[in-house]
Amino acid sequence: MPIPDDVTGHEIDQDVRQELLSLPKTLAEDVARNLVMVARLIDEDPEQAYAYSRIALRLASRVAAVREAAGFAAYATQKYAEALAEFRASRRMTGSVELWPVMADCERGLGRPEKAMAMAGEPEVQKLDKAGQVEMRLVAAGARRDMGQIDAAIVTLQSPELASSAVHSWTPRLRYAYADALLAAGREDEAREWFGKALEADKDGATDASDRLAELDGVEFVDALDEDEDVTGSPVSGSPVSESPAVADADSDGIDEDGDDTDEDGDDTDEDGSSKA
Repeated sequence: MPIPDDVTGHEIDQDVRQELLSLPKTLAEDVARNLVMVARLIDEDPEQAYAYSRIALRLASRVAAVREAAGFAAYATQKYAEALAEFRASRRMTGSVELWPVMADCERGLGRPEKAMAMAGEPEVQKLDKAGQVEMRLVAAGARRDMGQIDAAIVTLQSPELASSAVHSWTPRLRYAYADALLAAGREDEAREWFGKALEADKDGATDASDRLAELDGVEFVDALDEDEDVTGSPVSGSPVSESPAVADADSDGIDEDGDDTDEDGDDTDEDGSSKA
């Protein structure tokens, strides 16, 4: 696949470049340029990002950052079984727990919220940083909702992080998820309050809290798209998980025994599971 001349590969994060030093120089440059394309396209054209990620994976399947980026590209295109296999491979290579929340979210995407809930209770969660623990809480609440346990989802989201007036990168999504759960439970006044709090914290437009507030106030929107055009949101409905650092920075063993896996030599992954999103 063609790569624009202005993409040098130096745009990727320094830590990823360090990983690529294990490769011959020309190969490392090719891999880096493909990773940059993944970063550029994963939001606007996830299918194209996925295609570039597969090239990088074919070239350097033994590099953890490549497996991670391939996982996020698969996740963005709702290929949850494939994404989960890549995340597991990356985790085996690094020993890091940082992918634990998105791995759990893949279980949700595969229609296995019970497994996501089981992961929320594993010791790995305690090893996550604060942002990772909030992500895990969001995934667990989503799993509760998948199982029809709306009141339990609300309780799951009630935490010191939700009550805090401090604003962090995850604050808008946490408040938004809480507002959405309240609305699903029929607690409209409280939902309106928390959508407002989410909007206050959402300086980067990470949520559609303003639209949700308008809808609650009876404001109608006219969509220019055809009624039958499919408009998809995040890979898993309400998915809170952030993208890969290896992917994000370029743009400026496992959990259970019954899911199929890839090996570290880059063998083909499973067919992706059907999503509930």
